[in-house]
Amino acid sequence: MNRLTSDRATRRMNADPETVYGLVSDVTRTPSWSREVIACRWLDGATGPAVGARFAATNRRRWLTWTNQPMVVAVEPGREFAVDRTERGGGTMRWTYTLTPAEAGTDVALSYEVLKPVPVLLHVILRLFLGCPDLEADLHRNLEASLARIDALTDAGTVLADRERNQ
Repeated sequence: MNRLTSDRATRRMNADPETVYGLVSDVTRTPSWSREVIACRWLDGATGPAVGARFAATNRRRWLTWTNQPMVVAVEPGREFAVDRTERGGGTMRWTYTLTPAEAGTDVALSYEVLKPVPVLLHVILRLFLGCPDLEADLHRNLEASLARIDALTDAGTVLADRERNQ
């Protein structure tokens, strides 16, 4: 069993950094690309990304549903968006989107860093009851899948914007 430390996946997208940032920093849209997050809503009067803003994220894995309250820790439009997620019994992880302008688009990196270790007991529960024998590999697959979905969403948005301009 591998203990989590950090991981990163990167994908070049055709969209500009501001478009990608607008999507990933709108946490209410996270269910559009996340395999586990099924709902997000801002808390305490927050209506958008700001350092210190909190949101409720409802997650589902097989038969288990739970909610946590991540906090926004980095807001740099067109460059970086990051949140810290702390769960009782689940450690603390920082999830970061880093956007780098590239020729004909943006290199988008999605990463996590463990700030407070995920307890061994959670690894055991995931393996025995939730069909996840390797959390590290599972999270990497989710990073890659999320980036692919974000890419598809930004492509669809670009296509839609182009269609509207040409009508």
